[in-house]
Amino acid sequence: MLNEIRRVFQIPELKAKILLTLVLLAICRIGTFIPVPGINGEIAVSFFRHATGGTQNLFQMVDIFSGGAFSQMTVIALGVTPYISASIIMQLLMALIPSMQREIQEGGDVGKRKFNQRTRYLTILLSVLQSAFFAKYALQMNISRPGIVATELLDTTIYGFPWLFYLITIFTMTTGTMFLMWIGEQITDKGIGNGISLIICLGILSQIPTAMGLIFQQLNLDSQEPGLINFSSILVLAIVFVLVTIATILVIQGHRRIPLQHARRVVGRKEVQGGSSYIPLKVNYAGVIPVIFASSLLMFPATIATFIGQGNWFGEFASWISPGSSLYILMYVALIVFFTYFWTATQFRPDQIASDLKKNGAFIPGIRQGKPTQSYLESTMSRITLIGAIFLALIAILPTMVNRVLGVPQTVSYFFGGTALLILVGVVLDTMKQVESHLLMKRYDGFMKKGKIKGR
Repeated sequence: MLNEIRRVFQIPELKAKILLTLVLLAICRIGTFIPVPGINGEIAVSFFRHATGGTQNLFQMVDIFSGGAFSQMTVIALGVTPYISASIIMQLLMALIPSMQREIQEGGDVGKRKFNQRTRYLTILLSVLQSAFFAKYALQMNISRPGIVATELLDTTIYGFPWLFYLITIFTMTTGTMFLMWIGEQITDKGIGNGISLIICLGILSQIPTAMGLIFQQLNLDSQEPGLINFSSILVLAIVFVLVTIATILVIQGHRRIPLQHARRVVGRKEVQGGSSYIPLKVNYAGVIPVIFASSLLMFPATIATFIGQGNWFGEFASWISPGSSLYILMYVALIVFFTYFWTATQFRPDQIASDLKKNGAFIPGIRQGKPTQSYLESTMSRITLIGAIFLALIAILPTMVNRVLGVPQTVSYFFGGTALLILVGVVLDTMKQVESHLLMKRYDGFMKKGKIKGR
C-alpha cells in the first residue's frame, strides 16, 4: 500500500491535483469555526444538542453534512445542501421538460453553461430561504437560552422586527454557501474527485471523533445497565459496520451485464469483424438520491412543527411520523422504493440505447432490434431496480434499528447506514478510480495492488 501511495506522489500532475484538493478542503474546515456575526457559537451548540434530543431530524442531517457547522451557527452552516437541492430540482425539471432537455443536448457547451447558471441562481434563492428559517430558529433558541444572539442586533428593530439580525444572517450564510460551491467547482476542475461530494464527505468524516467520544462516554465493559455500552455492544457495532460497508460497496459497484453481439460492417474500404461486448446495468442506478428525497419529505413536517410549535394539529401529525416510529419506518421504505423507480425512469433511457444499438449494428442475442430491445431493457432494469431499492431501504433504516436495539446515540448509529455511509463509500470509490486512471495513463499498474478496481 505504501508503494502505491509513493507512486501517486511521483507523478507531478497528480501530486499537484491532490495537494490543491487538500488545501481547498482545509479552507472549507476553517469556515466551520467562524460564527455568524452576533451569534455565540458555544452557547448555540450546547442548546442545539439539547433541542434535538438525540433524535434524527432535518436539522441534525444538515449538521452532519456541514461537519458540525450548523449547530455552531457558523458562516458555512448551510453547507452545500442548497446547491445539492438546486441540482436535484434542475435535474428533475430537465427530465420532465423536453424543451429544456433539447436545449442542453443541442446547445453543447453553451447549453451546459446555461444549465449551471440556472442552478447557481436557484442555489442563491434556496440559500436565502434556508438562512431566513435559520435566523428564525436562532431567535427561538435565544428565547429559551438568552445570550445566543447579541443584544445589539435584537435592539435594532422596525415595528418589532429584528431586520439587522436577519440581514446579517442571510447575507453571511448565503455567501458561505456560494463560497463552498465555488471551492467544489475548483476541486472538480483542477483537483481530484468531485468537489461537492468531497466537501460533504469531509463534513461527515469530521463527525467521527464526536461519535467515538460518545461511545467512550457510555463505555462500561462490565455494566448491563441501559444507556451504557458494554463489550458485546461494541463487538456487534464493529461487525455490523464491516458487513454493511462491504455490502454497500458490492451493491454500489454491482451491475447486470447484458450481452451484445456486433454484426460485421464496412468502414471505408475495410470490413470490420463483428465481436461481442455487454451493457452494464447498475443495480443502484439512482444512487443516494432516493434516500435524500424520502428523508427530506418526511422530516419536513417535523421541521415546520419546530418553528410553529407543537400545541396544534400539525404538531400532533408530525409526532405520528417522527423518526423511529413504526409509521415513519413504513413510509420511509415506501418512499425510497417509489423515488428509486421514479429517478431511474427519468434518467435511464432504454429507447435511446435501443436506437444507438440499431445504428451501430449491435443487438442482444435472441432479441430483435428496435422496440423489442427497448422492452427487454425496460423489464430487466425494472427487476434490477427492485433489488437496488430494497437494499437502499434496508441501509436507510439501519441507523434507526441500531439505535433501537443497541441503545446507542443517534449520532453514533448514523454512521452504520443511511445517507452518510452511502455518500462515504461512493465518494471514496469514485476518487480512487480517478487516481487509478491517472496512474494507468502514466503506465503504472494502478492504485490497487490486485488489478483494477472492480466496476471500472
